[in-house]
Amino acid sequence: MADIEKAVPVAAPPAEGAGGDAAGGRTGAVGAVLRRWRTQDLLDRSGSALRAGAWALSLLAFLVMACNQHGDWRQFDRYEEYRYIVAIGLLAFVYTTLQLLRHGVRLTGGQDLQPKTGLLVDFAGDQVTAYLMMSALSAAIPITNRMREGADNVFTDSSVASISMAFFAFVCLALSALISGFKLAKQTYI
Repeated sequence: MADIEKAVPVAAPPAEGAGGDAAGGRTGAVGAVLRRWRTQDLLDRSGSALRAGAWALSLLAFLVMACNQHGDWRQFDRYEEYRYIVAIGLLAFVYTTLQLLRHGVRLTGGQDLQPKTGLLVDFAGDQVTAYLMMSALSAAIPITNRMREGADNVFTDSSVASISMAFFAFVCLALSALISGFKLAKQTYI
């Protein structure tokens, strides 16, 4: 058995930076560049998917609350908290629409903003919009809870549905803000 081990030479793994193929993946500088491109592509796609989710959810939050009119006192526009959530839902819808259009321009090969400026706009816009969405939620939840204690009806159910959609839009925007913050932090300034 010892003779067989001595007779069969064992190949050493490729040296770091040799550009070899180890276990199906590239090593060295080429591998690092490919991994960075894959990560960048994943971040771009996930950021766009989160903004698309925020777009749909903020539209639903806006529409459900704007259509919430069921009688004399059960109209959303009689309560400033509900008007606030409608305004912020509309603002989030417009912001995410513009961001999705920017992403579409980038996909078609166009250039909308300088890359560093675009990253800063993404980060600041996601942060501000997510904060405003959470602010609107925190204003609308207490009045809805007080109304539900007195009478649970279609008006309060619609309000809860709108608040829920706004919360999920906030989650999408907050995650998008994390991704855009990561991309901003990884930006090279040389």
